[in-house]
Amino acid sequence: MKQLNNYRPAAWICSFLLLGACNTGPRLAKDGYRLVWSDEFNKQGAVDTAVWRFEKGFERNHELQWYQRENAWCENGLLVIEAQKETRPNPRYREGSREWRDQRPQIEYTSSSINTRGTKSWQYGRFVMRAKIRTGKGLWPAFWTLGTRREWPSNGEIDIMEYYRGDLLANIACGTTERYKAKWFTVKKPVASFGDKNWSEKFHIWRMDWDEKEIKLYVDDQLMNQVPLDQLVNPDGFHPFKQPHYILLNLAIGGDNGGDPSLTAFPSRYLVDYVRVYQKK
Repeated sequence: MKQLNNYRPAAWICSFLLLGACNTGPRLAKDGYRLVWSDEFNKQGAVDTAVWRFEKGFERNHELQWYQRENAWCENGLLVIEAQKETRPNPRYREGSREWRDQRPQIEYTSSSINTRGTKSWQYGRFVMRAKIRTGKGLWPAFWTLGTRREWPSNGEIDIMEYYRGDLLANIACGTTERYKAKWFTVKKPVASFGDKNWSEKFHIWRMDWDEKEIKLYVDDQLMNQVPLDQLVNPDGFHPFKQPHYILLNLAIGGDNGGDPSLTAFPSRYLVDYVRVYQKK
């Protein structure tokens, strides 16, 4: 097991103040929320597979990484998702294939993507993550949700946190009349605009407040995006945000949006202190 030195967050005690005031999060009791689920990643070793499912292989967006379970583990109270630069044969390779996953003779990067599909899902609530992300070129970390029914994007997507090419993003997507084409409500904020040259060296709190009326997305209590639910109905009348959603955590490399990682130092780590879901009493 790889060692993670001195990465335990200074505000670790906040993990125990689940319903009180904490200088790294909102006053939950005041807002009427109760904790319904969390993963504090406090055990050493493997990720809890009773909750988290792993993706495997090349998955989407022509990304460069091969997803595998070996690149995610728990250490010193943190979930570590590590992207590595490594070369080995692509087991899916087929000469002459038109499928992008099968065209690549080699794997050049590995990483992990975990999700709660089929194990945990929630309709409405406050979703919170405390994490540290690297902002190197080509890195594409995310904390997001997908609806449990229908295919993408008709099932609905919420990107509570997404980063690439210098921008922090907060996105919401629903379906359109064209299969696999989403209607996006996107907000981008350059990391440089936060005015902190050490921003990527610190832990931050991402939050979604989702109820029957709207979805609000925050970073460090700063509102990033706000969309009323009545603007998020699919053309056929199905509402992807009036159904349960499950959580995904992943660190992608390159692809359609991530950029060129060739000058970025690897390994690179996405560190998650906790993920919590609260709902109104």
